[in-house]
Amino acid sequence: MDEERALYIVRAGEAGAIERVLRDYSDKHRATFKFESTDEDKRKKLCEGIFKVLVKDIPTTCQVSCLEVLRILSRDKKVLVPVTTKENMQILLRLAKLNESDDSLEKMSEFPVIVESLKCLCNIVFNSQMAQQLSLELNLAAKLCNLLRKCKDRKFISDIKCFDLRLLFLLSLLHTDIRSQLRYELQGLALLTQILESAFSIKWTDEYESAIDRNGPPLSPQETDCAIEALKALFNVTVDSWKAHKESDSHQFRVMAAVLRHCLLIVGPTEDKTEELHSNAVNLLSNVPVSCLDVLICPLTHEETAQEATTLDELPNDKPAEKETVLKNNTMVYNGMNMEAIHVLLNFMEKRIDKGSSYREGLTPVLSLLTECSRAHRNIRKFLKDQVLPPLRDVTNRPEVGSTVRNKLVRLMTHVDLGVKQIAAEFLFVLCKERVDSLLKYTGYGNAAGLLAARGLLAGGRGDNWYSEDEDTDTEEYKNAKPNINLITGHLEEPMPNPIDEMTEEQKEYEAMKLVNMLDKLSREELLKPMGLKPDGTITPLEEALNQYSVIEETSSDTD
Repeated sequence: MDEERALYIVRAGEAGAIERVLRDYSDKHRATFKFESTDEDKRKKLCEGIFKVLVKDIPTTCQVSCLEVLRILSRDKKVLVPVTTKENMQILLRLAKLNESDDSLEKMSEFPVIVESLKCLCNIVFNSQMAQQLSLELNLAAKLCNLLRKCKDRKFISDIKCFDLRLLFLLSLLHTDIRSQLRYELQGLALLTQILESAFSIKWTDEYESAIDRNGPPLSPQETDCAIEALKALFNVTVDSWKAHKESDSHQFRVMAAVLRHCLLIVGPTEDKTEELHSNAVNLLSNVPVSCLDVLICPLTHEETAQEATTLDELPNDKPAEKETVLKNNTMVYNGMNMEAIHVLLNFMEKRIDKGSSYREGLTPVLSLLTECSRAHRNIRKFLKDQVLPPLRDVTNRPEVGSTVRNKLVRLMTHVDLGVKQIAAEFLFVLCKERVDSLLKYTGYGNAAGLLAARGLLAGGRGDNWYSEDEDTDTEEYKNAKPNINLITGHLEEPMPNPIDEMTEEQKEYEAMKLVNMLDKLSREELLKPMGLKPDGTITPLEEALNQYSVIEETSSDTD
């Protein structure tokens, strides 16, 4: 009945009546996302009628009411099939100020019409393949970039920027060709980075360093939403950048990384919005070439260096490890470098671990980012090693037992999700400079077996990457406990009585044969398969491993 009444007025009524009936329809169906199939034809006709009204010279308030109802109806994919035409798309482009190249955004009375038109375009492009094809034909991405340039430094039009960016994100998500167009033809990387600078009100103190107002207010909800949409659009534009990028792009990537560093050091209006903002920043940082991530840390200024020296002098001399990392005026400092952004990433990672769900989507991006940063940048690796794997003192508990970051990561090394446990183990392995003996010290052989087997390092050794040769220093507590540490579990165990000490030789022989027979039975029934190490350190069935060693011995004999 609602559609029939609205359709009747739209076809025959004047602007005032149309505005009233459509406002009533919009108020009633504002939260409607599922529609009855019986009224499908009526909704299609109502959409067509609204487009006919929008081409007329009607008041702004009536235009807004028409667009609000069109936005609601565009949630139904079936309704969009007959109304998604080039002419109708051009009507929305005109109302959204996407056709006028020289028209400035001066009339604030038109802003609601622009915003509602962009909302309609978002729904239509997302729900209609025909609209997606028409977007390419109408060069919608270029028009959106042009509108962004008009409102880049303007205040009070954040809603226009937000939905412009959302539509740009959808286009770059649905069409890979548009990503390339945005990146190179439309200079989207620089444009979207400037949008972020504007949203964060960044003031540069150096080429890649911005001023952080620690006592300033949080971002407004509008600025936060704009920033999130810009981050999502930038992610699509740069999705393959980590694989290959031109040397000439390095400066732009460093600027973007510096903006993202600023993003990590500010907060949104709520805790949830801050987490969403930081999550999108982490995703985008994963696309930045790792060589450009050095701007996440920066040397201290002369004043900060003097403050750090004062703090170091205040620390007790019996805690040398702690003298490398200090906290001064809420600034995390390590080895003369400002590590605030890395510390935020570390805390973000720990919060995602504590959530206990959606590890693949929520945790692996930040873990992967920290792993690559640690592999490529020595200061970042050493700082994270200091925070995650501090010198061992208490080894009475298993590595996976406890509430420290190390304990939580070691627990993930045996997670049921293969991707999660691989990246958690890889992160710890890189912090240990890919040295097997160092990794086993912090995790135990049992937790690390999966990684070592995959890398062919069960027999020990180190990975393929080169790291500095500075040595780890063991605490006195660890040195004293080391002889009694169980290498499998990685913790201190009291010496256990040997159960065969009180057996006679006959009993020992009997138990040994009993064990052999049990293993033989399990092997023949294929419930258990004996495995061995190949010369390259990987696992293989025992027979194959023995054959390879025999071949090597024969070759050596022939050579002799």
